[in-house]
Amino acid sequence: MRSHLPLNALRAFEASARHLSFTRAGLELRVTQAAVSHQVKSLEDLLGAALFRRLPRGLALTDEGLILLPVLSDAFARIGTALDRVERGRIEEVVTVGCVGTFATGWLLPRMDGFQAAHPRVELRLLTNNNRVDLAGDGLDFALRFGDGSWHGTEATELLCAPMSPVCAPEVARRLEAPQDLARERLLRSYRTDEWSHWFAAAGAACPALHGPIFDSSLTMAEAAARGGGVALVPVRMFEDEIRTGRLVRPFAAEVPAGSYWLTWLRSRPFTPGMHAFRDWLLAEIRAAA
Repeated sequence: MRSHLPLNALRAFEASARHLSFTRAGLELRVTQAAVSHQVKSLEDLLGAALFRRLPRGLALTDEGLILLPVLSDAFARIGTALDRVERGRIEEVVTVGCVGTFATGWLLPRMDGFQAAHPRVELRLLTNNNRVDLAGDGLDFALRFGDGSWHGTEATELLCAPMSPVCAPEVARRLEAPQDLARERLLRSYRTDEWSHWFAAAGAACPALHGPIFDSSLTMAEAAARGGGVALVPVRMFEDEIRTGRLVRPFAAEVPAGSYWLTWLRSRPFTPGMHAFRDWLLAEIRAAA
C-alpha cells in the first residue's frame, strides 16, 4: 500500500487545506492552480469522498478533509525534521534521559550547554519526574535517580552523595538558635518518612511530632520553605544557588546522609554512540565538580 501512496496529491491537499485556496497552495508548491486542483480531485476520486466544498470565494473543508488535514500536517512536519537531520551527513541521535527534578534543576541544567557544544549531533531529551520512573515503559535510555542504587533490572553508577540539611526563609531562620527550636516550626516532609528523625538524631536533639503537608518533590518543598511556609529538609547541594543568594538559609550545619544521585540504565539496553557520549560526559563533569 505504501508504494502506491499518492504523495503529490496528498501534498497538494495539505497545502490547499492550510490556505483554503488552490491558488495560494500553487504558489507555495510552485505549480499552477490548475495542477493543484487536478491533484486534489484525483485524491478525492481515489478516496471516494469529497475533501473540500468549493465555494464562490475559496474552499471549505468537509468532515473527511478535517480528519485528514492534521494527520498529513504532522506527517509532513516529521518528514521535514528527519530530512533536516540527515542533510549533508548531519545525522543526529536522540538520547532520552529521565531525571529527578531536583538534580535536573540543581546540577544538570546549568551544564547542558556544555554537552550540546561537545556533542552537536546528539539531541538530548530531558524528562523530569519525582524519582518514580519506568525505564522501559517510559522509553528512557537513562534515568538519573536518587536512592541507594538498587533498582531491579538496572545497572547503576553513583554520581554524587546528597546529604540532607534543613533550609528555610531568612525570617524563619532568625527565630532558630538551636535544633530544639524547630519544634515550634512547621516541618515540611517528603514521602520518605524517616528523614527528619534521622536528622534530629544527627543533630543530638529529640524529634518532635511532625505535622503539615507532605511533598513528592524537594523542589516544591524548598519553594514552600523559601516562601515562609516552614522548614524543609533537602539535599542542600542541589540548592547552592538559592543559599548563596540568601533566598534560602541553612540555620544549622548538621547533615544526615540519605542517599546519592545515580545514573541508571536497563541491563538489557545496548549502548548507542550517543549513550556513550552522554555517560562519559556526565561522569567527566562529576569528576571535575568534585
